[in-house]
Amino acid sequence: MAWQTPPMPGVRIVTDSACDLTDELVAKHNVIVVPLTIRFGEEELEDRRQLSPDDFWDRCRGKGALPATAAPSPGSFVTAYQRAADEGAGAVLCLTLSSGVSGTYDSAVAAAESFTTVPVRVVDTRSLTMGQGLIVIAAAEEAAAGADLDTLVASTLDRIGRVRVYGVLGGLDFLQRGGRIGGAQALLGSLLSIKPVIQVKDGEVAEESKQRTRSRALAYLAAKVAGDAPLERLGVADGACDDIADVLAQISAIEVDHPLVSVQLGPVVGSHTGPNTVGVCYIVSARPAGAGE
Repeated sequence: MAWQTPPMPGVRIVTDSACDLTDELVAKHNVIVVPLTIRFGEEELEDRRQLSPDDFWDRCRGKGALPATAAPSPGSFVTAYQRAADEGAGAVLCLTLSSGVSGTYDSAVAAAESFTTVPVRVVDTRSLTMGQGLIVIAAAEEAAAGADLDTLVASTLDRIGRVRVYGVLGGLDFLQRGGRIGGAQALLGSLLSIKPVIQVKDGEVAEESKQRTRSRALAYLAAKVAGDAPLERLGVADGACDDIADVLAQISAIEVDHPLVSVQLGPVVGSHTGPNTVGVCYIVSARPAGAGE
């Protein structure tokens, strides 16, 4: 019997809980998720571990303190990197939410600089919610197929330039009080007469357009996505929306290489956007429109 060379240790993907991936997706793609902390007044809870999206949105509908978020410590990332190594990874690729809205990336980098067990590369996705989540899924699939660390970093950086994140909000109160409003500040003066559409631009939350009604805002959003087709990947994040079925129906026919991924908008982003938020996130295809696979 001929000797077979054992497989080389693979790359494990680490990310943070702003990616909004469900427990099922995390398990399916063998991803390690480092939680951010959600604060309600003096109470601190670890995202996903101590606070589910359902519990979070129930709290947001109450009259208590508005939620706030805190980045993980470098030690939390060291623990995640060590877990990956202990479970057989030969290297780690850590993909964080945008450094433009959180200190999470800095924590991940500080942890990587002190970690010597296996090589660790940290990439700022310049995104959040399912924009970040889709990047994580794509990297995890490539890692599972045997891609090495340099290849994964290169393909991830390429995707980051093709990610789009748009959202329709119920209002701007949470975004304003959370201090993440950035370029959307100009919307405040006319909040009563418009339904804001926001985008993640250059890693920060910014105004995309002003729409007169929510139905127009959602239709505009769907047209925006369709105009960028074909897509590599498409995801929707539901932040306690009553009309999420309408959103899904409007984008269901858009050409995309992978099945649409629908998740709940989690506490990290939801703390700054508030209820009745829908996020549509996608990666524009690298192939030209009309081209084959």
